Amino acid sequence: MAAGTAALAALLPDAPWEQRVGAQLEALRQSLRARTGAPALLAASPALLSPAALALMERLQRTLDAAGVAPAERAVAADTLLSYVTGFVLQEQSDSATPVDAERAADLAARYPLTVAGDPDPDAMFGTSLRLLYAGIATLIRAPDPTRR
Repeated sequence: MAAGTAALAALLPDAPWEQRVGAQLEALRQSLRARTGAPALLAASPALLSPAALALMERLQRTLDAAGVAPAERAVAADTLLSYVTGFVLQEQSDSATPVDAERAADLAARYPLTVAGDPDPDAMFGTSLRLLYAGIATLIRAPDPTRR
């Protein structure tokens, strides 16, 4: 999980919180994609108290804290982000998709045109999904406290 630390170090010190979180999550996605079974291990890591997973969560929570997310919501926000990345990579690694013949594909596209709208770019989908999550997290950010260092 040192990739997340390296990704943060590559950013400008005043990078917005969304970029700081995104750098960590993209590094995590790439690390998980490189190892089949890694998403399942990360999902199980809270019960195992894995030092790498705990370090990942700690770093992400520190980033959210610096953004102004309140302590009561920070852990949930971090867990939501990590769960999303884990699930996304699980879907990317899934090879259980059964090929569909052209006739069946055309039938499904006609019946479910909004859902079966082609083959989305996973990188674009990942980025858009994160922006949606950031918008939700942004509603949790408190006004800066001038007495807080």
